[in-house]
Amino acid sequence: MPGNGEMRDVGRAAIAERTQLKERMVRSWQSILMLALFLAAPAAATEVAGVALADEIRVGGHALVLNGAGVGSKLFFKIYVGSLYLPRRAADVDGVFERGPRRIQMNFLRDLTVNQLVSALVGGLNANNSPGELAAITAPTEELLRVMKRFGDLDVRERDVLTLDFVDGATRVSLNGQSGGVIPGDAFNRALTRIWLGDKPAHRGLKKAMLGG
Repeated sequence: MPGNGEMRDVGRAAIAERTQLKERMVRSWQSILMLALFLAAPAAATEVAGVALADEIRVGGHALVLNGAGVGSKLFFKIYVGSLYLPRRAADVDGVFERGPRRIQMNFLRDLTVNQLVSALVGGLNANNSPGELAAITAPTEELLRVMKRFGDLDVRERDVLTLDFVDGATRVSLNGQSGGVIPGDAFNRALTRIWLGDKPAHRGLKKAMLGG
Protein backbone atom coordinates (compact mmCIF):
# COMPACT_ATOMS: atom_id res chain seq x y z
CA MET A 1 0.00 0.00 0.00
CA PRO A 2 1.26 3.52 -0.74
CA GLY A 3 2.44 5.56 2.22
CA ASN A 4 0.96 8.84 3.42
CA GLY A 5 3.56 10.83 1.48
CA GLU A 6 2.69 9.11 -1.75
CA MET A 7 -1.00 9.69 -1.12
CA ARG A 8 -0.36 13.40 -0.56
CA ASP A 9 1.67 13.57 -3.78
CA VAL A 10 -1.14 11.89 -5.71
CA GLY A 11 -3.66 14.29 -4.20
CA ARG A 12 -1.58 17.33 -5.07
CA ALA A 13 -1.12 16.04 -8.62
CA ALA A 14 -4.86 15.53 -8.99
CA ILE A 15 -5.59 19.05 -7.70
CA ALA A 16 -3.00 20.55 -10.05
CA GLU A 17 -4.47 18.66 -12.99
CA ARG A 18 -7.98 19.87 -12.15
CA THR A 19 -6.69 23.44 -11.83
CA GLN A 20 -4.98 23.25 -15.22
CA LEU A 21 -8.13 21.80 -16.75
CA LYS A 22 -10.22 24.66 -15.35
CA GLU A 23 -7.72 27.20 -16.67
CA ARG A 24 -7.83 25.62 -20.13
CA MET A 25 -11.64 25.66 -20.05
CA VAL A 26 -11.66 29.34 -19.02
CA ARG A 27 -9.24 30.24 -21.82
CA SER A 28 -11.35 28.28 -24.31
CA TRP A 29 -14.54 30.07 -23.26
CA GLN A 30 -12.76 33.42 -23.41
CA SER A 31 -11.64 32.65 -26.97
CA ILE A 32 -15.16 31.62 -27.95
CA LEU A 33 -16.60 34.79 -26.39
CA MET A 34 -14.07 37.01 -28.19
CA LEU A 35 -14.86 35.31 -31.50
CA ALA A 36 -18.59 35.76 -30.94
CA LEU A 37 -18.13 39.44 -30.13
CA PHE A 38 -15.97 39.90 -33.23
CA LEU A 39 -18.53 38.24 -35.49
CA ALA A 40 -21.38 40.22 -33.95
CA ALA A 41 -19.59 43.56 -34.19
CA PRO A 42 -20.99 45.95 -36.85
CA ALA A 43 -18.84 46.95 -39.80
CA ALA A 44 -16.59 49.92 -39.14
CA ALA A 45 -18.36 53.17 -39.85
CA THR A 46 -17.49 56.74 -40.79
CA GLU A 47 -19.60 59.49 -39.22
CA VAL A 48 -20.63 62.56 -41.20
CA ALA A 49 -22.98 65.15 -39.71
CA GLY A 50 -24.15 62.61 -37.16
CA VAL A 51 -24.84 59.93 -39.80
CA ALA A 52 -22.92 56.66 -39.49
CA LEU A 53 -21.87 55.34 -42.90
CA ALA A 54 -20.54 51.82 -43.32
CA ASP A 55 -16.98 51.77 -44.64
CA GLU A 56 -17.83 48.65 -46.66
CA ILE A 57 -21.11 47.42 -48.17
CA ARG A 58 -22.27 44.85 -50.69
CA VAL A 59 -24.26 45.75 -53.80
CA GLY A 60 -25.38 43.11 -56.26
CA GLY A 61 -23.11 40.58 -54.57
CA HIS A 62 -20.07 42.86 -54.97
CA ALA A 63 -18.03 44.41 -52.15
CA LEU A 64 -17.85 48.22 -52.30
CA VAL A 65 -15.85 50.66 -50.18
CA LEU A 66 -16.75 54.17 -49.10
CA ASN A 67 -14.97 56.48 -51.53
CA GLY A 68 -16.04 59.64 -49.74
CA ALA A 69 -18.95 61.46 -48.15
CA GLY A 70 -20.00 64.99 -47.31
CA VAL A 71 -22.96 67.27 -46.68
CA GLY A 72 -25.30 68.74 -49.28
CA SER A 73 -26.47 72.16 -48.07
CA LYS A 74 -28.69 74.95 -49.32
CA LEU A 75 -28.10 78.40 -47.87
CA PHE A 76 -27.36 77.61 -44.23
CA PHE A 77 -29.39 74.40 -44.05
CA LYS A 78 -27.88 70.93 -44.14
CA ILE A 79 -30.13 68.87 -46.41
CA TYR A 80 -28.50 65.45 -46.66
CA VAL A 81 -25.31 63.45 -46.36
CA GLY A 82 -24.18 62.23 -49.78
CA SER A 83 -21.84 59.27 -50.11
CA LEU A 84 -20.20 57.37 -52.94
CA TYR A 85 -19.31 53.66 -52.87
CA LEU A 86 -17.01 51.99 -55.40
CA PRO A 87 -15.17 48.67 -55.78
CA ARG A 88 -11.91 50.65 -55.52
CA ARG A 89 -11.32 54.27 -54.62
CA ALA A 90 -11.23 56.93 -57.34
CA ALA A 91 -10.22 60.59 -57.21
CA ASP A 92 -12.06 61.91 -60.29
CA VAL A 93 -15.25 61.32 -62.21
CA ASP A 94 -13.52 59.42 -65.01
CA GLY A 95 -12.15 57.01 -62.44
CA VAL A 96 -15.63 56.63 -60.98
CA PHE A 97 -17.09 55.71 -64.38
CA GLU A 98 -14.40 53.07 -64.81
CA ARG A 99 -15.52 51.33 -61.62
CA GLY A 100 -18.75 49.40 -61.27
CA PRO A 101 -20.95 48.52 -59.65
CA ARG A 102 -21.30 51.71 -57.63
CA ARG A 103 -23.70 53.43 -55.25
CA ILE A 104 -24.67 57.00 -54.56
CA GLN A 105 -26.48 57.30 -51.25
CA MET A 106 -28.43 60.17 -49.73
CA ASN A 107 -29.11 60.18 -45.97
CA PHE A 108 -31.58 62.99 -45.41
CA LEU A 109 -31.10 65.42 -42.54
CA ARG A 110 -34.33 67.34 -43.17
CA ASP A 111 -37.84 66.69 -44.46
CA LEU A 112 -38.37 67.30 -48.18
CA THR A 113 -41.37 67.04 -50.44
CA VAL A 114 -41.12 64.62 -53.33
CA ASN A 115 -41.52 67.58 -55.68
CA GLN A 116 -38.53 69.34 -54.11
CA LEU A 117 -36.40 66.23 -54.52
CA VAL A 118 -37.50 65.67 -58.12
CA SER A 119 -36.89 69.33 -58.95
CA ALA A 120 -33.36 69.11 -57.53
CA LEU A 121 -32.58 65.95 -59.51
CA VAL A 122 -33.90 67.39 -62.78
CA GLY A 123 -32.04 70.65 -62.18
CA GLY A 124 -28.83 68.70 -61.57
CA LEU A 125 -29.29 66.68 -64.74
CA ASN A 126 -29.88 69.81 -66.81
CA ALA A 127 -26.87 71.64 -65.33
CA ASN A 128 -24.36 68.86 -65.86
CA ASN A 129 -25.31 67.32 -69.22
CA SER A 130 -25.40 68.71 -72.74
CA PRO A 131 -28.67 69.05 -74.70
CA GLY A 132 -27.63 66.06 -76.80
CA GLU A 133 -26.91 63.93 -73.73
CA LEU A 134 -30.24 64.93 -72.19
CA ALA A 135 -32.12 64.09 -75.38
CA ALA A 136 -30.56 60.63 -75.38
CA ILE A 137 -31.86 59.87 -71.88
CA THR A 138 -35.36 61.34 -72.14
CA ALA A 139 -37.12 58.01 -71.59
CA PRO A 140 -35.05 56.89 -68.56
CA THR A 141 -35.33 60.35 -67.01
CA GLU A 142 -39.11 60.15 -67.27
CA GLU A 143 -38.94 56.70 -65.71
CA LEU A 144 -36.91 58.15 -62.81
CA LEU A 145 -39.66 60.68 -62.15
CA ARG A 146 -42.24 57.89 -62.18
CA VAL A 147 -40.08 55.85 -59.80
CA MET A 148 -39.80 58.72 -57.34
CA LYS A 149 -43.56 59.21 -57.32
CA ARG A 150 -44.07 55.45 -57.04
CA PHE A 151 -42.83 55.59 -53.45
CA GLY A 152 -46.20 57.12 -52.61
CA ASP A 153 -47.56 60.43 -51.44
CA LEU A 154 -45.30 60.51 -48.37
CA ASP A 155 -42.62 63.16 -48.44
CA VAL A 156 -38.99 62.30 -47.82
CA ARG A 157 -38.41 62.49 -44.08
CA GLU A 158 -35.39 63.19 -41.95
CA ARG A 159 -33.33 59.97 -41.59
CA ASP A 160 -34.75 58.47 -44.79
CA VAL A 161 -32.13 56.89 -47.06
CA LEU A 162 -32.26 57.04 -50.86
CA THR A 163 -29.86 54.74 -52.74
CA LEU A 164 -28.98 54.75 -56.43
CA ASP A 165 -27.17 51.51 -57.27
CA PHE A 166 -25.62 50.95 -60.68
CA VAL A 167 -25.47 47.18 -61.17
CA ASP A 168 -25.50 45.07 -64.34
CA GLY A 169 -25.99 48.09 -66.60
CA ALA A 170 -29.01 49.49 -64.76
CA THR A 171 -29.77 51.94 -61.96
CA ARG A 172 -31.72 50.51 -59.02
CA VAL A 173 -33.58 53.16 -57.02
CA SER A 174 -34.54 52.38 -53.43
CA LEU A 175 -35.90 54.35 -50.49
CA ASN A 176 -35.25 52.90 -47.03
CA GLY A 177 -34.50 49.56 -48.65
CA GLN A 178 -37.79 49.53 -50.59
CA SER A 179 -37.19 49.11 -54.31
CA GLY A 180 -38.86 51.73 -56.45
CA GLY A 181 -37.71 50.50 -59.83
CA VAL A 182 -34.84 49.65 -62.14
CA ILE A 183 -33.79 52.00 -64.95
CA PRO A 184 -31.56 50.46 -67.65
CA GLY A 185 -28.73 52.23 -69.40
CA ASP A 186 -25.13 53.18 -68.70
CA ALA A 187 -25.59 56.61 -70.30
CA PHE A 188 -28.43 57.42 -67.93
CA ASN A 189 -26.41 56.45 -64.84
CA ARG A 190 -23.46 58.55 -66.01
CA ALA A 191 -25.79 61.53 -66.46
CA LEU A 192 -27.30 60.90 -63.03
CA THR A 193 -23.88 60.61 -61.38
CA ARG A 194 -22.84 63.98 -62.85
CA ILE A 195 -25.50 65.62 -60.64
CA TRP A 196 -22.98 65.20 -57.81
CA LEU A 197 -19.69 64.83 -59.68
CA GLY A 198 -20.15 66.90 -62.86
CA ASP A 199 -18.68 70.27 -63.76
CA LYS A 200 -21.58 72.17 -62.16
CA PRO A 201 -22.56 70.19 -59.07
CA ALA A 202 -25.09 71.74 -56.74
CA HIS A 203 -22.61 71.31 -53.87
CA ARG A 204 -18.94 71.70 -54.79
CA GLY A 205 -17.82 70.81 -51.28
CA LEU A 206 -19.83 67.61 -51.45
CA LYS A 207 -18.29 66.68 -54.82
CA LYS A 208 -14.81 67.10 -53.36
CA ALA A 209 -15.75 65.02 -50.32
CA MET A 210 -17.32 62.21 -52.36
CA LEU A 211 -14.13 62.01 -54.42
CA GLY A 212 -12.13 61.55 -51.25
CA GLY A 213 -10.85 65.12 -51.06
